[in-house]
Amino acid sequence: MRLWAENLACRRGGRLIFEAVSLSLGAGEAVSLTGRNGAGKSSLIAMLCGRLRPEAGRISVEGAPDAQMAELSHLVGHRDGLKTALSARENLAFAQALLGEPSATPEEALAAVGLPHVAALPVGYLSAGQRRRVALARLLVAWRPFWLLDEPMAALDVASQAMLSGLMQAHLAQGGAILAATHGPLGLDGARELRIGA
Repeated sequence: MRLWAENLACRRGGRLIFEAVSLSLGAGEAVSLTGRNGAGKSSLIAMLCGRLRPEAGRISVEGAPDAQMAELSHLVGHRDGLKTALSARENLAFAQALLGEPSATPEEALAAVGLPHVAALPVGYLSAGQRRRVALARLLVAWRPFWLLDEPMAALDVASQAMLSGLMQAHLAQGGAILAATHGPLGLDGARELRIGA
């Protein structure tokens, strides 16, 4: 399975943000998406997962012609997308029931991100870093080949950044693929860089 994006252009509010952006992403591959603030990194990720239509260009998935990227990808964006009144376990159980294809229990996912002790706590009680880790734990409760990550290291301390790098390496080893917008290193050996914006 391979994602192809060809000659994409993005226009927001009447302004051309970027154009002629192409990439390819397949099993075991990682791409580090870089560029200045406002270059369109988040917009490109939104296009790839189907949340934003490109001004020009084409997106396709080789090996899954009838599937939409929304069905094949996990998106972790700037907002954590968690329900603050629900516990960490309940948020992950809801995501798993919605997405299908279970690959880890909520408890296993929370243990993997170093948060087994917060399973029963409402997410609204957690720190920003803990909430980020619960959002990242959603990557683990349902299998998706493509991980689209927008500043995944945001709000994470050094130990949590190393933990996330390990989770990403494991995903690549299992045949997954990762595109991550970042301003810093991801800790992934062999990741290609795609820089957008002047």
